[in-house]
Amino acid sequence: MDDPDDEIMKATCRALCEHGLADLTVEDIADEAAVSSAAIHYHYDTKAALLAAFLDDRIDRFEARLPDADAPPERRLEGVLDAVFDPAGGPDGGFGTALVELKARAPYEPDYRRRFRALDDRLHEAVAGAVREGVDAGEFAAADPDTVARSVVTAIDGALVRAVALDEDPATTRATIEVDLADRLDWTPGGDR
Repeated sequence: MDDPDDEIMKATCRALCEHGLADLTVEDIADEAAVSSAAIHYHYDTKAALLAAFLDDRIDRFEARLPDADAPPERRLEGVLDAVFDPAGGPDGGFGTALVELKARAPYEPDYRRRFRALDDRLHEAVAGAVREGVDAGEFAAADPDTVARSVVTAIDGALVRAVALDEDPATTRATIEVDLADRLDWTPGGDR
């Protein structure tokens, strides 16, 4: 039997994608999880607490896919792109839609903003750290790590919105990021310089 919390998280994702944040109820999540609302409330006092736990869970799952900081710089950059753009082994379906729904509320929900800022900082540091180390080791052309990271993270944010709102294939944005990295760092993802 699956972990009840895991089932609730999956059900939250499905219900959030189906109903949208504005119309989402605990009952919708309970229906998706095939449990009672009381069972949901046993684990989470409020819908807000459940959504905060859901966001934490999805961010933790995503961060677990990021490459180890001890990996070579090239592998770390590729690993960030894989974690974002490779659906194999990624979060279950609807993750992007659920994330966009919650991110749209971040200006009004300080807890969401704090969580998204921490995720953004983690992504930024993963990219900047790899670039910094690669430049220092002479594996990449000289480039400002923070500028490269800001560009990559901004493109990732845009890719998420475009995939959800416009049904655009995220591979298009990944290819654009790879071209940008090749130009900035004199490095080709998946290949030699």
